[in-house]
Amino acid sequence: MTTILDLDYGQFNISLSMPGSVSKYGAKWQQAFLQIYCSRAFQVQCKHPHSKAVPVKSPSFTALIIDSNSPNSTFSIDLAELNSLVKEKDLDRIHKLGGVEAVASALETDLSAGISSDPEDVSRRQRAFGSNTYKKPPAKGLLYFVVEAFKDLTILILLGCAALSLGFGIKEHGISDGWYDGGSIFVAVFLVIAVSSLSNFRQSRQFEKLSRVSGNIQIEVIRNSRRQQVSIFDIVVGDVVCLKIGDQVPADGLFLDGHSLRVDESSMTGESDHVEVNQSSNPFLVSGTKVADGYARMIVTSVGMNTMWGEMMSSINRDETEQTPLQVRLNKLTSSIGKVGLAVAFLVLVVLLARYFTGTTKDENGNPEFVRGVSTADDIVNAVVGIVAAAVTIIVVAIPEGLPLAVTLTLAYSMKRMMSDQAMVRKLSACETMGSATTICTDKTGTLTLNQMKVTKFWVGEDSVTDTGSSSVSKRVLESIREGVALNTTGSVFRASSGSEFEFSGSPTEKAILSWAVLELNMDMEEEKKKNTILQVEAFNSQKKRSGVLLRSNADGSIHIHWKGAAEMVLAMCSSYYDASGVLRDLDGEGMMKIENVIQGMAAMSLRCIAFAHKETSQTRLEEDELTLLGLIGIKDPCRPGVKGAVEACHQAGVTIKMITGDNVFTAKAIATECGILSLGEDESTGAVVEGVEFRNYTPEERLAKVEKIRVMARSSPFDKLLMVQCLKQKGHVVAVTGDGTNDAPALKEADIGLSMGIQGTEVAKESSDIIILDDNFGSVATVLRWGRCVYNNIQKFIQFQLTVNVAALVVNFIAAVSSGDVPLTAVQLLWVNLIMDTLGALALATERPTRELMEKPPVGRTAPLITNIMWRNIAAQAAYQMAVLLTLQFRGESIFNVSNEVNRTLIFNAFVLCQVFNEFNARKLEKKNVFEGIHRNKLFVGIIFITIVLQAVMVEFLKRFADTERLTWGQWGVCISIGAVSWPIGFIVKFIPVPETPIFSYLKVLRKKFMSKN
Repeated sequence: MTTILDLDYGQFNISLSMPGSVSKYGAKWQQAFLQIYCSRAFQVQCKHPHSKAVPVKSPSFTALIIDSNSPNSTFSIDLAELNSLVKEKDLDRIHKLGGVEAVASALETDLSAGISSDPEDVSRRQRAFGSNTYKKPPAKGLLYFVVEAFKDLTILILLGCAALSLGFGIKEHGISDGWYDGGSIFVAVFLVIAVSSLSNFRQSRQFEKLSRVSGNIQIEVIRNSRRQQVSIFDIVVGDVVCLKIGDQVPADGLFLDGHSLRVDESSMTGESDHVEVNQSSNPFLVSGTKVADGYARMIVTSVGMNTMWGEMMSSINRDETEQTPLQVRLNKLTSSIGKVGLAVAFLVLVVLLARYFTGTTKDENGNPEFVRGVSTADDIVNAVVGIVAAAVTIIVVAIPEGLPLAVTLTLAYSMKRMMSDQAMVRKLSACETMGSATTICTDKTGTLTLNQMKVTKFWVGEDSVTDTGSSSVSKRVLESIREGVALNTTGSVFRASSGSEFEFSGSPTEKAILSWAVLELNMDMEEEKKKNTILQVEAFNSQKKRSGVLLRSNADGSIHIHWKGAAEMVLAMCSSYYDASGVLRDLDGEGMMKIENVIQGMAAMSLRCIAFAHKETSQTRLEEDELTLLGLIGIKDPCRPGVKGAVEACHQAGVTIKMITGDNVFTAKAIATECGILSLGEDESTGAVVEGVEFRNYTPEERLAKVEKIRVMARSSPFDKLLMVQCLKQKGHVVAVTGDGTNDAPALKEADIGLSMGIQGTEVAKESSDIIILDDNFGSVATVLRWGRCVYNNIQKFIQFQLTVNVAALVVNFIAAVSSGDVPLTAVQLLWVNLIMDTLGALALATERPTRELMEKPPVGRTAPLITNIMWRNIAAQAAYQMAVLLTLQFRGESIFNVSNEVNRTLIFNAFVLCQVFNEFNARKLEKKNVFEGIHRNKLFVGIIFITIVLQAVMVEFLKRFADTERLTWGQWGVCISIGAVSWPIGFIVKFIPVPETPIFSYLKVLRKKFMSKN
């Protein structure tokens, strides 16, 4: 029997021989025993003992479920029952159970103190109800990437050619000698596949790891009466979770208490309307939804796979193959180069086939390879297979498939490095786009400042009581301030014992106010809460910049209103004020001016001004007028060290910084000047400083005309931030925006790069952003800018290196094939070149760290060409040199060095590879003449160069049959190294040649338009 009726045995005088005092767990078993005993007693009393009718449920009826599947569970409610509560949203079922309090009791949760923080209790709950994790689809294994690599058409053709070559070779020369040609191609192809598959697999694992980190949200819970932050993965059933605006609901649960709680359930239901959650009609909170307004506490009833969110997420397979804008552009470039390579390969194929069948192609002895009527079918097929393999290998070299790999490598590398630099990338495209940013719109609090707030000024009316202390202030005024602070807050105060220190939780502003009230005004928060009952709450939001509470005194039933918020906003709601002695004074014109001067004076000292106001009323709604000003406080939030340097670095890089803040104009100007955003002489008169309402009221034309001059926008709302982003984008700017609040989400989404704050940011803001700044520091924003430019620059370096190889290899093979019918580089050799330039080259050049000169250039525009005129100049010089040298060796090498044809071909192969090795150094710096600067810091680059040279030596000296090479003398090695080393002086000299600013292809477009207009 799993369900037993609890007939409230306490109503009956049933006396059982039970011990007087039992342990906590013993009490549970005693309760179960009594319930069973009572239910059986009632069954005996029934008139129809064999009837199947369900006994009538008394008003005190609750259900006790003993989970037969979990014999070790000590909780008096089972998993299935808990899961169904929120999933089915069955309010009647909760009432039958005895309400949310009964559920909490069954889960052994104290509604005020929460659960125990004892690890044993937490693990016991995880064993009984599961952990707050969900099963993800299995990650892509190495085999998946190997199979994907085999899907490449050129690889399949090469494998086919290798198989045919292997078969014919073995048939003609026997297995001992005939396997070399085909087997070499097989080995080379498998080597290319292995390296690219391992690289892609490694990057996939890297992205998966970052994804896990981004999902590790910190949640505020109450354990042992203390508010504390725990990972979302450590939430357990029975936890009491504190929710505020912008938070993600971490698990399924039930509403305990709170005010004005509205939840965005669009992620689960698709409905955009916010749902009100309360204790009476809808106490259900669903995992994965977002808090849109208000605050509350909830008790967790289901976690992980037992929630609707967990079920849904386990079926979603996140695709890590997100195509970034740069990858899309590179794919187009790859496609264009591939078409050229295909055309060249086809021409080579046609020429070689024509030369073969016309008898022009000679064998080693100078005899025609094909003689009509003499050559066997095996000979013909074998020769044709060799020709096709050569043509296909040219395609492999021509198609720069290393470009997408280079992007993946550099993005993965930069993401990993940015993580250690306090920036977590959520969207890959943001890495690239950040490099093109022209404007950064930043918040003030926590980003430019330390977010370590402390109350340093206290005014009551026109009187400063900072120095004299609270003893000089009227007792009545102090009591009202204490009441307002204690009840109009989302923060909390915890003290383990009377001798221990206070612990404050909440936002930095709330913690500063609570700390001041407790330590300076001797406020007892729990005592204040006991004296009053909260009737209505309006939570703080960035639109109104204030919060209010309506409460009833438990002593006399009087109703009071308390407001707290931005000083000017609250002051506008007041008609009177108290002075320090407690005398009520009218807030007339002169009095208003004096209070405003106090606010401006504190603002000019970079203080955040907060006002407290009060009103006694007979109404049961929050009124917003005829209030009495209780006092003003000034909160100091010092600028972050290093912010001024970061702002200057951005200015040097041609990036404009705009500060958008909710503070008043005086505080905003003081902070902006201190950080270097505002220069001397820039203020409202020059258009550099505006208030949000002023900017909002401009006509669209005025906004577009003035937006670029603005450096500071004070008293702004999230809508003003969105307006500014839209205006800047219309003017052609690439805009990055920082945001932390729920209402910042539209601006974060609208911006080209959304930067949310990791500490202060709400989950809604984080989900709307592209990059999360983990330490909320503007210095980290500047670091992200530098990394963005580094990504773009690294890709350009690799493109220059890759295209040089492509151009040289294509031209040399084509000219040699057409003129002599002989391709100087074999299939295996070309595959080896492909491996070192695509994979090892990408790894070497894509992992360069940001340099100082990156921040000395203006931003790259949206439409700037990927291959600049400077790159075309470098490519043309190096490719021309390589073509000249290799073609000279092809046609005159044997006579110049007095060597055989086999040694000459090895010299061509070796010189070609060493040219790429030396040119890799040139590719490190696109413009700077000193290509060795900082090379000692990039150990990976040096290591890859060393590995490449060693492998090349092995290929030439020891893999003669595999690579079709001959061993070279020391002198011949010296010649090859000298040919490669000439790349350095060429690279140095060519950088003295000036290039036009206008992209070279724009001239072609102009000529094309002229040609089209004439026709």
